[in-house]
Amino acid sequence: MATVEDLRLLTIEEYAELPDTGRPTELVRGKVVEMNLPIPRHGEICSEVVLSVGAYARQHGLGRVVSNDAGVVTERNPDTLRGPDVAYYSYDRVPRGPLPRRGYLDVKPELAFEVRSSGDSWAEIWAKAGEFLNGGVQLVCVLDDDSRTARLYSADQPERVLQSDEVLTFPGILEGFSVRVGTLFE
Repeated sequence: MATVEDLRLLTIEEYAELPDTGRPTELVRGKVVEMNLPIPRHGEICSEVVLSVGAYARQHGLGRVVSNDAGVVTERNPDTLRGPDVAYYSYDRVPRGPLPRRGYLDVKPELAFEVRSSGDSWAEIWAKAGEFLNGGVQLVCVLDDDSRTARLYSADQPERVLQSDEVLTFPGILEGFSVRVGTLFE
């Protein structure tokens, strides 16, 4: 039988204070949702994103890249905290220097990456991308290993699908950055 405590919705601040159970979770509309750990291939693709985007951002003094599902607030009342696989914050949004050691940032990244896992349905991917966009993220890039494609979502443009041999760029976010999509899957 559910108790009143079980039915209460958590805030992001309360979620941040929960003990670590050793299982990855997100906060979705006030409820803690457990997730499976990703397979190593998923982590390998994320690492390629971190290496390419992170190196470019650092070399050009543009911003920082975070990974490992670092929480992004996408909704308040009820609160939702989602963890993109990789995210890019410009120094305009988050100034240089160490990030806070506690709590979540009040600002949104300009760019969020999701790597589609074999168990992820497209409906789940689209819903999560929509949450990021509605929450203030400018662009969501979904990398799909099965098709070796990059799918780009923004609030004001239709979906763009880039094939393995096409070049991925982020105009207005990471000026001058480019990488062949297939490189992220090698």
